[in-house]
Amino acid sequence: MIIFVVVVIALVLGLVTVGRYIFGGNSSRADTESINNARDEFLTVNADRSVVMTIRGPIVGDDQFRSESIAVSPSERTYTIYKGYRDEIKSQSSLDNNTPAYEEFVYALDKAAITKPGKYTSDQASDLRGVCASGDVYEYALYDGDNRLQWYWTSTCKGSPGTLGASSAQLTELFSAQMPNVKLLYGSSGNRLSL
Repeated sequence: MIIFVVVVIALVLGLVTVGRYIFGGNSSRADTESINNARDEFLTVNADRSVVMTIRGPIVGDDQFRSESIAVSPSERTYTIYKGYRDEIKSQSSLDNNTPAYEEFVYALDKAAITKPGKYTSDQASDLRGVCASGDVYEYALYDGDNRLQWYWTSTCKGSPGTLGASSAQLTELFSAQMPNVKLLYGSSGNRLSL
């Protein structure tokens, strides 16, 4: 009787394993392909491509709310400070860029694992309204012209890790280095400037 029970348990476990292999085995392969496709797309360089980091500060009154962004394209690097929730430009500065410099930059972002998926998928966490109200939200996006191709985010709040699997501190440092005379309002140093 004991042998019969052991054989039945072994058969059930074997069937479950075979079922997972047949029906679920492609999931990991599909995930790997998806990550590789995102990486290849990210490393594609053309004149219309750009990468943008946006940092949103804590949720406060409209008159005190600030956010900032660094946008890098093959022709230009731009730092912008926005005031209020309508993204009114408070100040902006730009520097020239070139295609080889842009290519080095996106490869550095790739080496920092910018396309590595985080805890959430974009479908699970695509609405950032109210997320991390007392902290900072970091967004990293790839654009082709005005079309956003990829988007990752994270925050300084433990309960909102976001879709980014990479180190936001490392990515922020890479973006900051593109604008050498700019001190971010927010960022990995945690120093906030008052406007």
